[in-house]
Amino acid sequence: MWFFLARRVGLAAAIVIVAVTLLYLMIHAVPGDPASIILGPRATPELKAELRAEMGLNQPLPLQILGFFWDLLHGDLGRDVFSDRPVADIVFERLPHTITLILTSIAWAAAIGIPLGCYSAMRRNTVIDKITGVLSVSTIAIPSFVMALYALLLFAVTLNWLPAIGVGDGGFWDGLEHLILPAFAVGISWVGYMARIVRASMLEVLGENHVRMVRAFGVAERHIVTRYALPIAIMPTVTLVGVGMAHLLSAAVFAETVFARPGVGSLIVDAVDSRNYPVVMGCVLVTTGLFVIATTIADVINGLLDPRTRENL
Repeated sequence: MWFFLARRVGLAAAIVIVAVTLLYLMIHAVPGDPASIILGPRATPELKAELRAEMGLNQPLPLQILGFFWDLLHGDLGRDVFSDRPVADIVFERLPHTITLILTSIAWAAAIGIPLGCYSAMRRNTVIDKITGVLSVSTIAIPSFVMALYALLLFAVTLNWLPAIGVGDGGFWDGLEHLILPAFAVGISWVGYMARIVRASMLEVLGENHVRMVRAFGVAERHIVTRYALPIAIMPTVTLVGVGMAHLLSAAVFAETVFARPGVGSLIVDAVDSRNYPVVMGCVLVTTGLFVIATTIADVINGLLDPRTRENL
């Protein structure tokens, strides 16, 4: 197991380096001069050149990338070009809101999607199974930003049941009320994903020999499902959540923009719009780290559930 963990951590580090390098190149390919955007149209060429030198944009691109990783090794993500605050402070101030949104979305989606998939597998080809399949595909097909807009219009504007924007005044219940609509918009499609994957995996596991043997001994069907089939059938769902972290982060960007939540997603949008390279790279690094951590945790959980998967990495 320790060798498996060491290999997985090494792979995670390599993924972060490659991903950050590629994203760094993509960010610099965006049209527009950051110095001109930051200083405005009336800035002199001297001021623009001075700001480019301060941001390190006057150096060749390979040196800029090496300089970024060198500063990163020393715990420095750079400074915001507008407020001159450390980028790490800005990003980690907003990170808890994004993590809370993602975890809440996954939690409620799993609480509904996994039991729904199990029930559909146990009632295969019945009317309930077909209705569940239609609802699952429907939720998967609806984009998160569309769901966010309609949820905002229905529950916040028309019915006035829930607050529309922000994260509340700091109280638990107020924060929970402000979290319901964004978490619903981000997690609704994952109900369908989890239900379909758990159903397909459960049907496969229920037909395996060890399940047939347990059933032959007269064990109740609900115990067969919960004790013998579900721990194996849930493995693809664990992998889905880990790999789908990128989808969750992109959905969080739309949700935070629509509901005006001060998370990393809305920070990325504002930083890209203003060509604030240090903040963009800090956000990219943190979100890439979240994705790698999520996939690593998913692989470790699968390795604990099924030791055979440790040989595949």
